[in-house]
Amino acid sequence: MDGGNQSIVSEFLLLGLCHSWDIQVLLFMIFFMIYLMTVFGNIFIILLIIKDTHLHTPMYFLLANLSFIDMWLSSITTPKMIIGFLRENQSISFGGCMCQVLFVHFIGSSEMIILVAMAYDRYVAMCKPLHYTTIMNLQKCMRLVVIAWIAGFVHGMSQLVVIAQLPFCGPREIDSFFCDIPLVIKLACMDSSNIDTLINIDCGFVAVTSFILLLISYTHILVTVRQSSKSGTSKALSTCTTHITVVVLFFGPCIFIYVWPVSTTWLDKFLAVFYTAITPLLNPAIYSLRNKEIKDAMKRFKSYCMNSKESSVIFFLKLKNC
Repeated sequence: MDGGNQSIVSEFLLLGLCHSWDIQVLLFMIFFMIYLMTVFGNIFIILLIIKDTHLHTPMYFLLANLSFIDMWLSSITTPKMIIGFLRENQSISFGGCMCQVLFVHFIGSSEMIILVAMAYDRYVAMCKPLHYTTIMNLQKCMRLVVIAWIAGFVHGMSQLVVIAQLPFCGPREIDSFFCDIPLVIKLACMDSSNIDTLINIDCGFVAVTSFILLLISYTHILVTVRQSSKSGTSKALSTCTTHITVVVLFFGPCIFIYVWPVSTTWLDKFLAVFYTAITPLLNPAIYSLRNKEIKDAMKRFKSYCMNSKESSVIFFLKLKNC
């Protein structure tokens, strides 16, 4: 990072979501619970997929990686936001701000590519079922995940390299709860319109390309299945609704913030909160409530825990009798 920048502006001041102490206390409790449920919900999905052999398939391997990414996406900004609710002034160092810029775009773009990989998996499963086991296997899924992480890292670094080189000499107030790129660029001591356009193009390429690929995949699935079966459309919708819901909830706010930015501050904050804090919680909830195999796995896990508990009680009773 540019040491000269840090010598001029060593930290930024995050203004947060509101300025009312009563509302901040309420938001602290709400988002603290949301964060706990997000972390433990995604960890539970990951452990359930690892533990249950019925879920050892490409689809659930990708879902486990999605849960892992969601857990970290929430952890980049939410803990800082929660702590900020209990402080009058919340500052973040220049290095911490640049880390948020890097990891938000690193993890966020990796999630977009994982969602594309999941759409590809559903496309092969529903349009080429006889070749599914040949086309989709563990090795290919691992390659897709590695590609997602590498592409995400390259995208995040491209954002960081541009932002870190900007001259910051004041003001230093960011009207948000984290270092969001459009707001950080506005603080640069230079005409940043060209850089803002460059950033939007970079983000737009990743977000819009991924979104178009997703639309093509799900459209092709619906058209193909509808032609092959009268009841195919409803079956395809039932299978893909979960994925489509997650895609819309994640891509919608990202596209409005980085591709077609709005000038309404409260709307920007709402969208930023939604895709960094709310969506990572909704993903495990949506997959758990709408996915029959996940619900069956949860029932098997519950039965396993109850049997283990009964076995432990019997064991201790035997020890007592001895």
